[in-house]
Amino acid sequence: MHGFNDSVSRQEGSAKSVLAEKPASSRSPAWRPVAGLTLWIWIAIATAATAAETGAPYPLAAGQYERAEVLVDGRVVLSVRGVEAFPAQQRAEEIARRIVTAAKDPAIPAGAVRTEDKGDRTDLHAGDRFLFNLFDADAELEGISRKILAEATQLRLIEAIASYRHDRSPRVLLINSLYALAAILAAVGLLFGFHRSFHHLDDIVARRLQIHLKALEAQSARFLRAQQLANASRGALKVIFVLLKAALAFLSLNFVLGLYPWTRPFAAWLFDLILDPIHAMALAVLATIPDLIFIALLILVTRYILKMIETFFSSIDQGAIRLASFEREWAWPTYRIARLLVIIFAVVMAYPYVPGSQSDAFKGISIFLGLIISLGSSSIIANIIAGYSLAYRRPFKIGDRVKINGIVGDVMEMRVLVARLRSPKNEEIVLPSTTILNGEVINYSTFAREQGLVLHTTVGIGYETPWRQVEAMLRMAADRTVGLLKQPPPFVLQTALGDFAVTYELNAYCKDPQAMARLYSVLHQNILDVFNEYGVAIMTPAYISDPPEPKLVPKDQWYAAPATTPAQGTPSGPANPA
Repeated sequence: MHGFNDSVSRQEGSAKSVLAEKPASSRSPAWRPVAGLTLWIWIAIATAATAAETGAPYPLAAGQYERAEVLVDGRVVLSVRGVEAFPAQQRAEEIARRIVTAAKDPAIPAGAVRTEDKGDRTDLHAGDRFLFNLFDADAELEGISRKILAEATQLRLIEAIASYRHDRSPRVLLINSLYALAAILAAVGLLFGFHRSFHHLDDIVARRLQIHLKALEAQSARFLRAQQLANASRGALKVIFVLLKAALAFLSLNFVLGLYPWTRPFAAWLFDLILDPIHAMALAVLATIPDLIFIALLILVTRYILKMIETFFSSIDQGAIRLASFEREWAWPTYRIARLLVIIFAVVMAYPYVPGSQSDAFKGISIFLGLIISLGSSSIIANIIAGYSLAYRRPFKIGDRVKINGIVGDVMEMRVLVARLRSPKNEEIVLPSTTILNGEVINYSTFAREQGLVLHTTVGIGYETPWRQVEAMLRMAADRTVGLLKQPPPFVLQTALGDFAVTYELNAYCKDPQAMARLYSVLHQNILDVFNEYGVAIMTPAYISDPPEPKLVPKDQWYAAPATTPAQGTPSGPANPA
């Protein structure tokens, strides 16, 4: 690097003059001469050979060197290095200024570029003008020898000087101006055509949709959906036309700016501004294709495994497969747990193959979402655990009459998070699984199907009435109640000897828990009738002294208005609730 430092000291005085038109893109034109393309193919072959010999395609030196590209009219001539005293960017701009100065000098032929080997460096001249030095460090950027780099750079300089003069010739500028005018006129015509086409298609869509909307005006819900679809269709059509207009304007502007050497760098920058993100996205999509194929295959395998598990537990639920100590009611809860475990395992396997999963942004979002879920779903998780606990505890089934925390109803649906009940008043009651798990559950239907459900009611009768008579009357009232079982027979218990009355409890069996309210009502009616028939007053809840007359309803007043007798065809008393 000794010769490089000497050249630096030689060039520091002139390095302050920086090229004013600094391009921002290195996109090569499509009309590059075939000779240059052939030379660069030869350089690529030489680079591959050098890499095969050394084992490293880019034998870069220490990382303290910067790299910059020498640009002339937005085209890369070569890449150079720099040092702390003479940065790479400053050196590249100085080289570009010298090339432009030589190109502006008509006395120097374009093919007058020559190289001169100085041992530790290679000098490049355009006629008698010195352009710059090439060092071994510059050749290392391309992974080739300095001699090959000098020959390639010589041809690139000849091409750059010829292109610089060609692009600024009056004839070329005139032709390019005509091209620019034609492009602008064509763009204006196409924009006008897009505008007319959009309005024409919009009118066609509006007329066709109006015909269908009139047929749906009588059905408000479908009309609203159709109206939303119409608005969405017209909005999508408008977006397409706006994108087409923007693309046309962009391409036209890029084409016109690219015709002139002074605006070509800006055109290249503008083009790369749009193309680079698309190019990066396309490369990213192509790079993720193997991972996406793995995820797709994993999804197919997971679905097949889930289908097998579903078939297995479905067979258990239908009784085709029987397992010892495994109830049929456990089939679907167990299937859901197994399905969740399989899905979690598949997600864990697929996570490293998800595009972007290794990025810090993806990990940060994952942690943030996990934190939100953990803080906001504690009650949901608790209900899920409680729901599965209830599934295995089996406190009730669909159709059972139950009482949960004082709420009576028939079980309509059992899910993991909630259970739905229908009350005797035909009300829908939704109970969270945690409430059921932590509360008191009374199931009236569990033993009622086989052994019968015991209905019981109490009355208080004074001590002056023989207890045998009371028990006989209570059993008689139970016998008169349609819906109560004869076997096992009803029985009476004396539950308390109070201060003023004896408390009798009548117990009778039934097999229909859903008829509890109706049976209780009819049973109470029959108790009142039987005790009135035999002249026994019911002292419930309590009394202070004996009344002067017994508190009885005479038989001739049992059907006082507006009540009607059974012979009249209308049942007396209150309506029978379900």
